[in-house]
Amino acid sequence: MSTEHHAPDQHHGTEAVADLANPAAAADAIPVVDPRLLVREQGLAGYVNEFKRKMRAGDLGSLPVVIGLVVICAIFQSLNSNFLSAENLNNIGVTMVATGMMAVGIIFVLLLGEIDLSVGSVSGVSGAIVAVLAVTHGVNEWLAILVALASGAAIGALHGFFFAKIGAPAFAVTLSGLLFWSGFMLQVLGSNGTINLDSEGVVGKLTTYYFSDVAAAYGLAFAAVAVYFASAFLDSRRRTAAGVPSRPVGEIVLRTALLAVVAFGAAAVFNQYKGLPLAVLLFLLVLVGTDFLLRRTAFGRKIFALGGSVEASRRAGINVAAIRIAVFSIAGTFAAVGGLFWASKIAAANQSAGAGDLLMNVIAAAVIGGTSLFGGRGRTWNALLGVMVITSIQYGLALQGIATPIQYMITGAVLLATVVIDSVTRKTQKTAGRA
Repeated sequence: MSTEHHAPDQHHGTEAVADLANPAAAADAIPVVDPRLLVREQGLAGYVNEFKRKMRAGDLGSLPVVIGLVVICAIFQSLNSNFLSAENLNNIGVTMVATGMMAVGIIFVLLLGEIDLSVGSVSGVSGAIVAVLAVTHGVNEWLAILVALASGAAIGALHGFFFAKIGAPAFAVTLSGLLFWSGFMLQVLGSNGTINLDSEGVVGKLTTYYFSDVAAAYGLAFAAVAVYFASAFLDSRRRTAAGVPSRPVGEIVLRTALLAVVAFGAAAVFNQYKGLPLAVLLFLLVLVGTDFLLRRTAFGRKIFALGGSVEASRRAGINVAAIRIAVFSIAGTFAAVGGLFWASKIAAANQSAGAGDLLMNVIAAAVIGGTSLFGGRGRTWNALLGVMVITSIQYGLALQGIATPIQYMITGAVLLATVVIDSVTRKTQKTAGRA
């Protein structure tokens, strides 16, 4: 579904003014037909024409990412038959969650047309806080986790305050945060620099626990398909009752069938190895929840509005500063969540946490998945697609024994290609009058 918002009432109001100003011209005018109505009237031909219209307008959606992911899988599978094995795909699924969680938070910031360079350091702080509290000081692990998440939210809100209230550029504020929180993490960890976590603890099990019963994976797949069909069907009925364009039942059934193929296929792959990973389940729940927040709540609509135009949002009565602070707080929270998953992955908190290419991978996952760097366009599901691309490339190259420098170069090239596509798409949409 598109994240763009249109203003039909304003459009019709303009037509009404034109009709009053020139009634003769209005009588001869050809009424503008919603292209979505043409799709419903023309059947299959309508869908083909709609697809062509979107391509001409630069509305590519997630198509390039999906095609790219298929090509990546095909290439690496042809080079190594183990790439699409159940074990490798399961490992990809678990590994991608930490980066994916952080990418979800970055998407909120990117929707404003801003950037947060501190998420890597904040993730390191999160892991360090949990390790010091739970291991060194014997604090209850659940309480330590809550403190870590609250710290991430507070750090993000602090960055948002300097950006929204003081007026400092987000780039400069979060770059300062990157350095400050990296030093803070080292200070928290102390002279040892590494604190091992209990692999059987709450954090330890984030990436090691699997629902071995086959019913868990298949049950999740069934629930996802059922919920999607029910929500799409009810939404279509509401739109039909309101007299606005809606998806026909046939299209809903087709979309549900495609989702069922993907969901049950993934469930079958998971069950061939160890079962449904807890990490993947939590990631999917986060994606569903944040997608609902962005697309179905007033808060989400305000975020998109700010990404479109800050001045227009301010004139519409939106508290710009409050939304900005809240968004950076969300980014900090998800950075902390990602830090817990990274700590779980290595069963420790150490000085290298949040360093290296983590920040670039997080931003790349959001952008490659389809979130625009220019603000106002994107969905949290983009984090899933983007992180799947990045992690698949990393695992595929590792299977081939490709050195780390080459992996960096290839990932950078993929990110550059995505940014170029985003820029070209934006120019095309402006030419077509859609941006």
